[in-house]
Amino acid sequence: MPTDDFEALYQKYHKLYEERNAAREQALALCRQTTRQAANAIRAIHRLEFDEAARLVEEAKRSAQMAGAGLKEHPDVFYAGFIHDAQKEYVEASVTLGLITRSVMPNQEELAVEDAAYLNGLGEAVGELRRHILDRLRHNQLDECERLLGYMDEIYNLLVTIDYPEAMTHGLRRTTDAARGVLERTRADFTTAVLQSQLDERLRQVAGH
Repeated sequence: MPTDDFEALYQKYHKLYEERNAAREQALALCRQTTRQAANAIRAIHRLEFDEAARLVEEAKRSAQMAGAGLKEHPDVFYAGFIHDAQKEYVEASVTLGLITRSVMPNQEELAVEDAAYLNGLGEAVGELRRHILDRLRHNQLDECERLLGYMDEIYNLLVTIDYPEAMTHGLRRTTDAARGVLERTRADFTTAVLQSQLDERLRQVAGH
């Protein structure tokens, strides 16, 4: 093969991988930003700072979309895993905020994420709903706790039906197993709180007589 041909190959592949690596580095930075914004949004939710949480969720959405768009020409990098992880964190924050504040679960199309990221994000949101329920139990807000426990149950009932290879679902089976444990503990905590509330009410009635 003539030297000119080797030079052409050199130029071709160096250009290809330089572009791919630059896109990867930019996407990684945006994914880290998405994850940080989503985590801050969840912290704001648990502080009941819902306007701040909504702002951070929107920022996470923009970062996640920019990360994905930057890899449009590099599908092998897009599916390397870090986009999935960032999208999952964004979904978790979005779903947690939606269910707590508006009784609305954002769908995959609204969030513009991959299937597996959406489903895993739903599963992760179960843990955040438990945390909020425990906070509300301390204030004896049983109706609110029952409402959110119902959503946890619905999410688990959906996830447990998605029984496909891990390569397709990106660890969904582990996420579902974890969600089941969280749901069972939360149901037990809620039941205990309801029984205690009923007992307290009976004691007040007896004392009133």
